[in-house]
Amino acid sequence: MTAKTDISEISQKVREGVRLSQADARHLWLNASDAELKALASQVRSRFHEPNVATYLIMRIINYTNVCVAKCDYCAFYRLPKAKDAYLLPNEAIFAKIDEILGLGGDLVAFNGGFNPNLKVDYYADLFSQIRSRYGNKIEFYAMTVVELLYVAQVSGLSVSQALSILKEAGVRWVTGGGAEILTDSFRLRHSPQKYTTAEYYAAQRAILDAGLNTTATMVIGFDETLDERLEHLETLRQFQDKLQAETERELFSFLLWTYKPYETDLGGQEISPNEYLRHLALCRIYLDNIRHVRTSVLTQNANALTGLAYGANDFDIPWEDEVTEKAGAIIERDINRILGYAREAGFEPKLRPCAQNSQLNPGALTGIHF
Repeated sequence: MTAKTDISEISQKVREGVRLSQADARHLWLNASDAELKALASQVRSRFHEPNVATYLIMRIINYTNVCVAKCDYCAFYRLPKAKDAYLLPNEAIFAKIDEILGLGGDLVAFNGGFNPNLKVDYYADLFSQIRSRYGNKIEFYAMTVVELLYVAQVSGLSVSQALSILKEAGVRWVTGGGAEILTDSFRLRHSPQKYTTAEYYAAQRAILDAGLNTTATMVIGFDETLDERLEHLETLRQFQDKLQAETERELFSFLLWTYKPYETDLGGQEISPNEYLRHLALCRIYLDNIRHVRTSVLTQNANALTGLAYGANDFDIPWEDEVTEKAGAIIERDINRILGYAREAGFEPKLRPCAQNSQLNPGALTGIHF
């Protein structure tokens, strides 16, 4: 069979809702044109969402500390505990950042710091309970990433479930899928050996959902990962969501794809092309047939991210701050109307989706723009 014949057969599978194999995904990546990937991703997108509508939110990532002992070679942000420019933000500075995003019409903040050995679970419980008390349901927050949760539990001498119980009591409702990068142990051993294994990562995500909290899936591309590693990440993620859907009433809420920024990092390298991002975004949408929401990254792709709405994504955020990616070369565009204009130029009507008032609901059961 020719490559085009194979693509025709794979396209037929997509139209009929037949799940693709890794071999199918590999063949699409190597042989499908941009137009073919775009069309197939749009077909899968249309199973879940209106064709010409995209949802968005306005948010900021609060980097509350830059102290981290993980020493990942792709990170330009972290400082070791005794570094002169190491910091921990005071709570009032955090509240000021929340106040600013509320003033812009946003209602979501995400916390991302690192493996700070001086911060035990009590620090986080105190901070998050103050935020919930001060703001109530006017704001929703992603308390930390999965890998931060694992570390906080470890340094606090607690199991992940015990740490989650304390955080939930403090008002936490979300722990995001950050820290995934490429979920294969071969990649993690090369670049972030102080982080947790793929199995430990997924076990923590399951514990988050079993505790009644919500979580998300993420993937970062553009390091030195192989196609096999990318596909392994997608396969284990799809299997994990399958298992959740079969065994629980909860599931991974969304999948966010973003790209590595190489500047000022030990790893270095060059950024992947905007086209490679779009092709992989489309492949993710086609392959992850059990995840409703696929999100495109304005933070790392700027205007190109909105082109991604035609490659299978249905949602994006307008980020106001993220020092981690900014240190590595990300340029954040803070003109909200211009970003929304990019979406319209791509043929999509952007609709603001609220986060805070729906935060106590199971997002896997929600439809429309209120998820």
